[in-house]
Amino acid sequence: MKIVRDGSAHKSVDLNCDMGESYGAWKMGDDAGVMPFISSANIACGFHAGDPATIRKTVQLALDHGVAVGAHPSLPDLQGFGRRAMKISPQDLYDLVVYQAGAVEAFARAAGARLHHVKCHGALYNMAAVDEALSDAMARAVRDLGSEVFLYCLSGSKSFERAKKQNVKIVGEVFADRGYSDDGTLAPRERPGGMIEDAAEAVRQALAMIEEGYVSSLSGKHVPVVADTLCLHGDQPGAAHFAKELRKAFKERNISVVAP
Repeated sequence: MKIVRDGSAHKSVDLNCDMGESYGAWKMGDDAGVMPFISSANIACGFHAGDPATIRKTVQLALDHGVAVGAHPSLPDLQGFGRRAMKISPQDLYDLVVYQAGAVEAFARAAGARLHHVKCHGALYNMAAVDEALSDAMARAVRDLGSEVFLYCLSGSKSFERAKKQNVKIVGEVFADRGYSDDGTLAPRERPGGMIEDAAEAVRQALAMIEEGYVSSLSGKHVPVVADTLCLHGDQPGAAHFAKELRKAFKERNISVVAP
């Protein structure tokens, strides 16, 4: 969140979404419906979802709407959609991120654009959020992809702390459609309240994070957050409706939506 002191506080936030998660004949999400409402796209790289044609098409769709192009690398787990934890080394994580982000970067370059950011997916994201060595490897991978590339990671996590120490361009991420645990990590999806499926509730949570700097955990604890970017999951049913409602609320509150 940025606040400009010009007599009245003006807030801005990046709205990102996980995109390009279709694979072959299998369709996931409503990328065309969501893209007009977001400012940055996290594009699947083929390891949990996506394929070369889908990456190419999603990169172009993002550019057509003025949306920043990001890579969404994952554990190699197509069957589990990248949401099953694996035992990997920090070097494994580094290699996974550089390899997958390189694919999106190449398609972006071919379309006359550049790679704007990296945001890890699913279990890889959550594993690094609580593991210092994995966090260091993730930050190093993003740094080696280029000094202008941002790392999107969970606000207040190990990933956020370690990237800051490595002087990587860090963006603190919060979630409109996920429940939180007391320690600031995302609650398991299968836990009641782990997924927020009501648009009005998602809007309320988003506004509290952006304007007040906290999120209410599932137990009711106020957890401080840095809301630089707000994530909306593209595979969430009704993602386009969520995106519209968020943008409507932001307009009413004079919150602009812009990529870092």
